Amino acid sequence: MSGGTIDIEEFEDADVDEFDERNDTERVVTFLDEHDDRAWKAATIADQLGLDSDAVNAILSRLKARGLVRHKRPYWAITDDEERLRAAYRLHRQYDAADEEYGEERLEAVQTDGMEPVE
Repeated sequence: MSGGTIDIEEFEDADVDEFDERNDTERVVTFLDEHDDRAWKAATIADQLGLDSDAVNAILSRLKARGLVRHKRPYWAITDDEERLRAAYRLHRQYDAADEEYGEERLEAVQTDGMEPVE
């Protein structure tokens, strides 16, 4: 995903307007991935993306818990585990596709006892 590129399969499967809007988490991940040669302060990421600093801090903390970003106070960088990042991106796209096909549901409502808790 580095260098402003996407997987060709994702490109081929995408709707015409699929890349127009990204949620804030996607925007943060994409920003860090596109600038993977640098580490950033959360406030700078927020400024670059026009987002609230508190929201970016919360997003980065969740991404860190999932192993998708690295953190050395006060700096943040995208994970160097490219396979983990690709897997998370594929899962995210599959989840979005399921939402689109079946309607948005609260994941907690369909979670079974055998599933790990969802954050």
